Amino acid sequence: MTQFLQIGLIITSVALIASVILQSKGAGLGGLTGADTGSVFTARRGIERTLFWVTIALSVLFFVLAIALIIFA
Repeated sequence: MTQFLQIGLIITSVALIASVILQSKGAGLGGLTGADTGSVFTARRGIERTLFWVTIALSVLFFVLAIALIIFA
């Protein structure tokens, strides 16, 4: 059981990293370094909103898998 949880945790973490990188790709080079680009509070539409919700779902799944791994280990 723990092997399946570990594999799921690895896959989820890679997907979470990819979704965060894809979100900051549109912010320009300043967004990658943490500089303020002035467009932090823009409305999310289309694929940006979908990617935002996917990132939230992946982060919740990551924490659930991490807690389940601690409980079953």
